[in-house]
Amino acid sequence: MATTVSKVAPFLWFAREVEEAARFYVSLIPGSSFDGSWTLAAESPSGPPGSVKVVEFTLGGVQFQAMQAGQMDAFNHAVSFVINCDDQAEVDRLWAGLGEGGTYEACGWLKDRYGVSWQITPKVLIEMMKDKDRARAGRVAEAMLDMVKIEIAPLEKAYEG
Repeated sequence: MATTVSKVAPFLWFAREVEEAARFYVSLIPGSSFDGSWTLAAESPSGPPGSVKVVEFTLGGVQFQAMQAGQMDAFNHAVSFVINCDDQAEVDRLWAGLGEGGTYEACGWLKDRYGVSWQITPKVLIEMMKDKDRARAGRVAEAMLDMVKIEIAPLEKAYEG
């Protein structure tokens, strides 16, 4: 059985609700698909045959795998997923969707209801922060640091000075 698999792909360990989480992400992020699931057919440290579930899904063109195998290490901020948004409407939609049941944090970060960290980032923010005029870039960074959800209009105002 031939399967196309990315050379390198994120792999997430969920204590529970792995398929629910994958389908939730796929429903929110354009260019995404739920690609399948299967269970481990052998006994493992997590339980008897069939107790470990693996799902495969694609988010925004990036292949992911995730496993439901009981509690291990909790997700934390050391790994997060950035979604580069085209406009404020996309920021608002993803902020509300991914944040529902989770926690909103500073500077465009949120932790979803499953504990996974996301950065909802307008593409224009990155462009402004990379500006060769470091004073402009600094004003944008300072404005961003005062935000929870990223708002493009105040960033553009800071950029213009």
